[in-house]
Amino acid sequence: MKILWENILITMIAFVILYWLLNKFAFSKLFAVMEQRRELVLGQLNEAKQTREQATVYVEEQKDALKQARQDAFEIIEQSKQSSSKQAHDLLEQAKLDALRMKNEAVRDIESERNKAVEALRTEIGTFSVNIASKLIEREVENNPAEQEKLVNQYLDEVGKKS
Repeated sequence: MKILWENILITMIAFVILYWLLNKFAFSKLFAVMEQRRELVLGQLNEAKQTREQATVYVEEQKDALKQARQDAFEIIEQSKQSSSKQAHDLLEQAKLDALRMKNEAVRDIESERNKAVEALRTEIGTFSVNIASKLIEREVENNPAEQEKLVNQYLDEVGKKS
């Protein structure tokens, strides 16, 4: 194989001319497009990084909000328990007071009714006693006029002493 120096020289000259033409017309535009592409990719990477950081911050905020919501819910439940416990205690105390009041009223009513019954019995016993006494005195007086005068005098003496 024989090396043809002329072909190598022509190829080199063609290569230099091609390189010069490409450098003058194509490489600057090609490099400018590649630079724009690189800047676009870097911008998208920075944007993605910022978005990821924002998402991380947002996730942390959501975790804190969820934690706060759970704490608030727990406090509300505790307040509800305390409130219901207090209401139950208040209702129980009110029921005790009502029962005591009703018992006292019942005792007063019973005492009042007992007093009325005793008074009614006294009245009836007094009436019966007077009737019995009058019948006995009637029999005594009818049989003995001296006894009648003695009773009248005794009565007048007692009335005189009272006034």
